[in-house]
Amino acid sequence: MADNRRIKPTESDLKEKLVNLNRVTKVNKGGRTFSFSALVVVGDGNGTVGHGLGKARDVSESIAKAVDDAKKNLVKFPMNKGTIPHEQLGKYGAGKVLIKPASDGTGVIAGGAMRAVLEIGGVQNVLAKSQGSSNPHNVIKATVDALKKLRSPYDVARQRGVKVSKVFEG
Repeated sequence: MADNRRIKPTESDLKEKLVNLNRVTKVNKGGRTFSFSALVVVGDGNGTVGHGLGKARDVSESIAKAVDDAKKNLVKFPMNKGTIPHEQLGKYGAGKVLIKPASDGTGVIAGGAMRAVLEIGGVQNVLAKSQGSSNPHNVIKATVDALKKLRSPYDVARQRGVKVSKVFEG
């Protein structure tokens, strides 16, 4: 179900946010070789988000590669009045993430890498908790997994074969 949500917004709509920049070292016969690893999140602020990793000898080049990679990994998720439609758990590796809808005026209550993903995706009110690993790579992938699993009321109604108003009863 999640694979059919991949989309292609225009390049100008996307905003990017650097989440993590790491200097990595490779030891050669002639000494150490330094390069940079960049983790970037991109989104249109309207329910679309993607993440990417880029590695290069130069900081700006690694960020550019990460942005290109992120544009290839975009996913669309449902939003309802600036928040998410329901509570959802996301998991990737040892990274576990819990996201819950919040009322108007709450803001984005989330930490680190999770905050970047939710803000760039356009979510304004949400409660989020990282429960497993604090590794930004796994936290971002777990957050995107949780967003992919979200279902809109229209999807639920269509799957159950009932009207949307029936979904909210009970």
